[in-house]
Amino acid sequence: MKSKFRRSIRYLSTLLGLYGFGMIIHFYIQASALGFDAGAAWDWAAGQLPMFFWGSTFFFFLLCGAAALFRNVYGGSLLVGAVAGLTGLAVYEKMKATGEPLFPWDLMQLKNMSEMVSMADGLFSPVVLILTALVLAGLGWLTFKLPKLRFPLVLRVALAAASITAVALFVQTAGGKYPALLDKLSYQNIFWDQKANYRYNGFVLAFASNLNQTLIDEPEGYGREAVEAIAERYGSLPEAPPAASPSEPPNIVFVMNEALFDATRLTEYKLAEDPLPFWHGAQQSRPSGYVLSPEFGGSTANVEFEALTGLSMSLLHDGAVPFQQNLTKQTDLPSVVSILKSRGYDALALHPYDKTFYSRNQVYPMLGFERFIGQDDMKNREWLGSRSYLSDMAAMKEAAQELEKADGKPLFLHLVTMQNHYPYTNKEIHGGNSIEAEGVDPALKDQLETYVEGIKQTDGALRYLNEAIQKLDRPTLVVLWGDHLPGLPAKIYEDAGWTDERLRHETPLLLLANYELGREPLGTISPSFAGPLALRYAGLPQPAFYKLLEAVRQQLPGLGKKVTLGAGGAALDKAALTEEQQRLLDDYRMIQFDLLEGQGYAKELLFGEGS
Repeated sequence: MKSKFRRSIRYLSTLLGLYGFGMIIHFYIQASALGFDAGAAWDWAAGQLPMFFWGSTFFFFLLCGAAALFRNVYGGSLLVGAVAGLTGLAVYEKMKATGEPLFPWDLMQLKNMSEMVSMADGLFSPVVLILTALVLAGLGWLTFKLPKLRFPLVLRVALAAASITAVALFVQTAGGKYPALLDKLSYQNIFWDQKANYRYNGFVLAFASNLNQTLIDEPEGYGREAVEAIAERYGSLPEAPPAASPSEPPNIVFVMNEALFDATRLTEYKLAEDPLPFWHGAQQSRPSGYVLSPEFGGSTANVEFEALTGLSMSLLHDGAVPFQQNLTKQTDLPSVVSILKSRGYDALALHPYDKTFYSRNQVYPMLGFERFIGQDDMKNREWLGSRSYLSDMAAMKEAAQELEKADGKPLFLHLVTMQNHYPYTNKEIHGGNSIEAEGVDPALKDQLETYVEGIKQTDGALRYLNEAIQKLDRPTLVVLWGDHLPGLPAKIYEDAGWTDERLRHETPLLLLANYELGREPLGTISPSFAGPLALRYAGLPQPAFYKLLEAVRQQLPGLGKKVTLGAGGAALDKAALTEEQQRLLDDYRMIQFDLLEGQGYAKELLFGEGS
């Protein structure tokens, strides 16, 4: 009898220990989301006790499930603890690099684990990595050396069943199935501002609440009649006069250059030489301006989403990644690719990296690309230094060769480069730095100089591409822009006074061609308007959807989550839009919902023949 009682006490003590460990894991995860600020994590836990214990209970049941799966309780706890430790590091690094929390759809990148590890090279100091390895090794050794702590089979089965039920209940609750329980937790679904969502609700509840989150809410009055009215309103608009007159339909090339930013705009720092002489020279005689990127420091696919589809990230829920959340489920979606193919173009995508990254291998064919050349398919394979990313020169040579081979039909070529991807902690990644920067914090000087060396090499590659298109017989238009600002340490931007949200999202934009384009200033525009811009300078007719985009661009050329630009480029308060601007935005939102989450009436009405 006493033996049975002692076993019961031991099992109960073990379960209490697992709950305590669950509280520690939850606190650690929350601290990682707050920049590993233990004080801030403590304040959150003290102020949100119901949420803290709810999240801790979730981890408790994960630990119970692991204890049921692994006969040794220590082994299961070690596994859950190790996964939680790595998750915390991922949360912290993503927040540091992009300012955004970790979302469920980010986990889709695990299929590209080797590439993610390569990208993270240099982000962690060797000391941190060695200490982490030693801690894990020590825990593993203790797991085998400590006395075996096992639950009997009956209890393991009960724990497994309870864990599966509890985790399912947790996810359903976070998804809104039990609103009364969420009210008791003081939960608020702040889906429009994910930073606030994670700060208030905590990482665990906020992360789980995003599992079933749609991209965009259904607008009031949505239906076929509403889409038909919009199609009629914009389809009847007259064609905008072409901005250029090539002798025949030109090749059209999009070059979305990784982290391309004009570092000379950081006037607090003095660079020994101009890293972008070709770009600055071309700006004097060709159309140029800026792109208002929807992202900062990363999330390239969201910029690509805007440029290819003409849809706007500003109208989607905060933190959305359409390539991974939505487009992989679509069978077709109108885009600049499908529009140009309907006008007799071939379509080619070129990305000197893994084709599966951001699910591009699934998204590109759905958008209409007939071919997709990734790093393993490229004939030109050149690196600048110790970096694993192919150089921009290799990408430009590959693009030039594809344009030379194009026979009979014009080609739409979409190129997304990789050379200047962060981190910039290794100054040998571009073969050594040749431009000195003065006025920079000495601890960060190498990183800025390494980035500047990268864009210097990019400038030479763009010069090469421009010279190559001048030799082509067919007229060729190139639309060049940077996808987002580089993920440099925040202090570099802060010391330069580069804290204004507009400045943090402006990247350079330039048009090149082997025919006359003029030199009209393009102002600052969202990537969503790249398609209509290209068609205007290609002298091609616009579908009804592009007429809608042109109407929006004339009134609201820059649409971002934090920055809205009005006619003339001045910043606007979204709460103070004119009646016309609000109607344009409402029409745009209606069509965007229809294409992404609705019935797709616009596919025929705004993109079909005669639209």
